[in-house]
Amino acid sequence: MAGLAGEAADCRRCDLYRAATQVVFGDGPVDAPLVLVGEQPGDQEDKAGHPFVGPAGRILDQALAEAGLDRSRLYVTNAVKHFKHEMRGKRRMHQRPNQGEIEACRWWLSREIALVQPAVIVALGATATRSLMGRVVVLVREGGRPLTWADGRPGVATYHPSAVLRARDEKARTRTFAVLVAALSQAREMAVGRWSTIDEEQAKL
Repeated sequence: MAGLAGEAADCRRCDLYRAATQVVFGDGPVDAPLVLVGEQPGDQEDKAGHPFVGPAGRILDQALAEAGLDRSRLYVTNAVKHFKHEMRGKRRMHQRPNQGEIEACRWWLSREIALVQPAVIVALGATATRSLMGRVVVLVREGGRPLTWADGRPGVATYHPSAVLRARDEKARTRTFAVLVAALSQAREMAVGRWSTIDEEQAKL
């Protein structure tokens, strides 16, 4: 994985590298039973070089804790590895990746998944879902229940943690957060057999 991350640091498969600070590759153990795939790095992730370290990352950490998941045991990455943005004054404002950028970066995501071999993949948001499924998935209809991704692996699609931050009021924030926690809990239950196997193998060491 370290070698793959080193290759990705010099990626020129699309033009997003031109305005980004650096590639933000995935973090986590290579034998993780569960992979979380977000959209793309945000402003803070772009500067730090790690996924989900900004405000959305704090929401994700809270949701993982409520779902009974330990982030240190998960592999966390993004569908797109460079921060796409536009300047508004001195601020760098997030822009959603287009289909060409998603397709270009799927090459890296596919190789991350092939190395980790997770039991379950969770897509956080529409961009991640589209990358993993190869088509648009309507989250309000298909989100939160077991899915089969385009590569045949099982998974769950749900809202990106930033959707909690963008919710119009406290009631909507609470509802969106609950949906996120429920999806993560569903993924944990789907991956529980793989976790047991890893724990047994580690106990023998």
